[in-house]
Amino acid sequence: MSKTEAPEPIWQDALSLCRDLQRGSVTASDLMENVYARIAAFNPELNAIVSLMPKAEALQQAALADATPTAERGPLHGLPMAIKDVVDVAGLTTTSGFVPFANRVPKHDAKLVKRLRAAGAIIIGHTNVPEFALGSQTFNSLFGVTKNPYDLSKTPGGSSGGAAVALAAQMLPLADGSDMGGSLRNPASFCNVVGLRPSIGRMPLDKGFAWYGRQATTGPMARTVTDTALLFSVMAGPDQEDPLTLPEPGEHFLDVLGPALDPHTLTIAVSEDLGGLPVDAEVRQAIREAGEVFTGLGAKTVQCAPNLDGAMDVFQVQRAASLRVLGTFLEAAVPDWRSFAKDTAIWNISRGFELTAEEIINAELQRTAIYQRIAKFFESVDALILPAAQVLPFDHGTEWIKAIDGVVMQSYIDWMAVCCLISVTGLPTVSVPGGFSQGGLPIGVQIVGPPKGDLKLLQVAKLFEQATQHYRSAPALASAT
Repeated sequence: MSKTEAPEPIWQDALSLCRDLQRGSVTASDLMENVYARIAAFNPELNAIVSLMPKAEALQQAALADATPTAERGPLHGLPMAIKDVVDVAGLTTTSGFVPFANRVPKHDAKLVKRLRAAGAIIIGHTNVPEFALGSQTFNSLFGVTKNPYDLSKTPGGSSGGAAVALAAQMLPLADGSDMGGSLRNPASFCNVVGLRPSIGRMPLDKGFAWYGRQATTGPMARTVTDTALLFSVMAGPDQEDPLTLPEPGEHFLDVLGPALDPHTLTIAVSEDLGGLPVDAEVRQAIREAGEVFTGLGAKTVQCAPNLDGAMDVFQVQRAASLRVLGTFLEAAVPDWRSFAKDTAIWNISRGFELTAEEIINAELQRTAIYQRIAKFFESVDALILPAAQVLPFDHGTEWIKAIDGVVMQSYIDWMAVCCLISVTGLPTVSVPGGFSQGGLPIGVQIVGPPKGDLKLLQVAKLFEQATQHYRSAPALASAT
């Protein structure tokens, strides 16, 4: 896109902006005006933000924030945020991208939203998702297609595609997402931003499985690792209603702002294909170069991958089991839901209803063995470098990738196996900007951390980010006005 006149963001990074808002050197009202101007300029084409609050109402909330004494201001004081459209926001249409839910207005905030509001964030809308957040391509029959700001003909990935685009286009300083099979990592990769999938139990639990078969988690997104850590410090922390909750308070992750890790103490495993997955040649090259970055920093790098045999079968079974819960809800709430849903959603939910007890039990046993193997793997390495997506951003008219490097994909999920396999482990993992293709499309590097090692993971990611500076390559945006 060619550049035209458009309002520049009044922030360089979210961390500095939030500190300025707390001190009062930047007002919430000025920030809100700037954010709405950028949304008006770019969102009509990109379609990242939906169910947007009227500007006048947002400015009223910003004025209230400006009237708050500085001593009472939280870490996200006055910061506009749009929440992924599968997370309930009280009083705001929350649709999951599903036509029958077009007028659904929750009465209560999800736990995640409560934490954000308590920190001072102002919720102004939602970010677009694929229907039910299923699939790594952001489109639905209610709001339409979200476009990649680096190339309007391409998808931003998904399911947190709207969030990734809002960040890449700097319509918002911070955003939330969620991830079962790559929904934080894939759009981060396709849009040159950061998407952190935390350890299971790190984020507050609102819905879905709390014990068996738990693979989904919410997580933060931002343009940099430091900004991601800032949001993570607000979102993360113990939830006493979650049986798997982890004890560290969110503030623990602000240690990323402190002294950097000594790279000479690190052993980094590098794998272009996680043991044999088909991967685009330019993506492979980016992973090789990521390994070379760590070598250049003084870390020991080794070419190896953990044994994740059976993990994709586990993922498919446990994903289908979780979608059976969604299907049961839909059967009661929208008996003719199949007449509205996309084919892949119908297939995946139906698969949940077809599961046998034997499949479910075997999946849990396999998952336990996989975790034991990867925990052993991380006894000798500090992080694992992988692709965050096996392909480059593709045409947004293509619903899902049918083949990679001549290998036919068996379902709409398989082309994201490099993320799905890691989801099964429950380990923390992050996608960080890893460079660009010859055609100028972003490529993300997935970095996997040790069990419950979210802080160490962020510290390793920050080393890579500071050495490469890929996040500075912003898209050339054209205003719609």
